[in-house]
Amino acid sequence: VIDLPTELAIFHDLLFEPTEKSISLRVKRLVSQGDATTAEFLLDSFPSSDDAKLRTYLPVLKLYCEQGDVSSALKLFKMMRNEPKVRLEPENYVLLIATLAENGCFRSNAVDIEGAKELGYNHSSGPLLFDELMMEMSEDVLEITSASARRLYNAFATGFQEHSNLQPIHSLGGLATENIEARPDELIASRVTVGETTATCPRSGVKLNLIKLEDHQRTQLQNSLLQLSTNSFEEFAQNNRIDTDYAAQQLNKFADWLDTREGKPFTAIVDGANVAYYMQNFEGGMFNFHQINFMVEALQKMNENPLVIIPYKYSMPTFMVTMGTKRRKHKRDKKEQEILDKLITSGKLYVAPPRCLDDYYWMLASVSDQTNSRNGENLDVLSDNKEGRWPGTRPMLVSNDLMRDHKLGLLEPRLFRRWFSCFIVNYNFT
Repeated sequence: VIDLPTELAIFHDLLFEPTEKSISLRVKRLVSQGDATTAEFLLDSFPSSDDAKLRTYLPVLKLYCEQGDVSSALKLFKMMRNEPKVRLEPENYVLLIATLAENGCFRSNAVDIEGAKELGYNHSSGPLLFDELMMEMSEDVLEITSASARRLYNAFATGFQEHSNLQPIHSLGGLATENIEARPDELIASRVTVGETTATCPRSGVKLNLIKLEDHQRTQLQNSLLQLSTNSFEEFAQNNRIDTDYAAQQLNKFADWLDTREGKPFTAIVDGANVAYYMQNFEGGMFNFHQINFMVEALQKMNENPLVIIPYKYSMPTFMVTMGTKRRKHKRDKKEQEILDKLITSGKLYVAPPRCLDDYYWMLASVSDQTNSRNGENLDVLSDNKEGRWPGTRPMLVSNDLMRDHKLGLLEPRLFRRWFSCFIVNYNFT
């Protein structure tokens, strides 16, 4: 049987520069034949570039894992992680870690994985290699699915068969919650309920670390947002003969305001439009100022100092509101005006300038140093704080926005995910 797509890909690569698509077709053919080594050799011959994607490498990684070739799997995984355009998903980490666990690579008496130290790992096997891989995973992964959790559990049950406490789970089964303190010699692979006020695992007694952005990461994110703001505004500016630097200048002005203002530092940034439109997708729904007011009052009762950021148009006496397919004019009433005036008077409102995307403003506010008002103070709240405040990074960013704007995809993926896990706090009204 002639594999026409693959033959065409080979013919293409003989005549022209290989592309990601042609290489992917040839790799998949080799993988289907069980030839992972030649497939990886083909990958190595493809120059590292922005065209290399997850789908190019993943079939080879899966085959190495199926064959139990842990050394080659780890080497290829490290290569994938270093490729700028390869965005690893949680399932990719689970695939590698589960394969190593099944082959007993994390046992204290495990045989060293060939080439692990040459890849930059400090350990070639055992629990400490597992720790290193989990640290890498924590930079990319916010959560895993129940299926992935089951896959990992069963992998450890296979690789640590002498631990009778781990019994394989059926493929349709689920991990039951287990909050009993583990014995000193027990292997822990459990689903637990982490204490909301203690951030402690009930099985191991280990306290979860607070995920934070390093100073250089905060600076990188700020610079990226400034560039995104400029890029987003350029097309509009060119069509309307406006200074293309306007958006960046306005965002810089906001950053300077945050750094130079006096008073208490902000500990909660509120995505005003997201809160105002929450559950308003019905006939008669609106930009609800009362919901913003409710959020501000709730945060203040939690000993937080909130800053609400809204787009410019919602600061006007009248503005257009689109709900579903209907578009209508909304005129602010007396009570709504009182809410707006109170926010302005108390210094808890910032209006994004006209034609500027408010998303960049509340994202920037979350990583601002707030130099004057903070005065060197660490705003983060520990799990055992005496005030009973919600533990975590400050300022928190209150929003249910899923951040699917295609422009945000231009941010460095690992930095974006780390920022998202550090600062975003979801909400509901009950």
